[in-house]
Amino acid sequence: MRFVKWPRKGWMKWRFASEVLCDKKVPPKLKGKFYKVMVRPTMLYGAECWPVKKSHIQKKVAEMRMLRWMCGNTRSDRIRNEVIRDKVGVASVEDKMREARLRWFRHVMRRDTNAPVRMCERLAMEDFRRGRGRPKKYWGEVIRQDMAHLQLTEDMTLDKRVWRTQIRIEG
Repeated sequence: MRFVKWPRKGWMKWRFASEVLCDKKVPPKLKGKFYKVMVRPTMLYGAECWPVKKSHIQKKVAEMRMLRWMCGNTRSDRIRNEVIRDKVGVASVEDKMREARLRWFRHVMRRDTNAPVRMCERLAMEDFRRGRGRPKKYWGEVIRQDMAHLQLTEDMTLDKRVWRTQIRIEG
């Protein structure tokens, strides 16, 4: 097979991917596996370090549009998100972002306190004035919310098996 040189490489790769994702002969579970391996990692690249805002959570809309598209449904079909996710076998982006953040948090907490990753915790900015309006969300604040959501404590980071079983989301 000879490859044609296209002006946009990403377009050509997406064209090959859409052939798999749009084919009605391909079972939904296989499409879900393809989605988990190719699409979701692209959407969540670097998500473990983001102080998540509502705009990041809005990626859920793009995710559901793609999953509906893969199943051959539209919003007017009025099929619930959970049903579509179960059909394809995929967990929500929000849960996967939380899992990635908490996995990174455990990695950071295992490091020595003098490691560059941990030094950021102790930074103090002198002569720093905040701008007007609502203060920005910090990564530590998001981690505390995630840990409260899953009822975790920092002591649990010492036991790898317990931590992984608590944060793991299937799909």
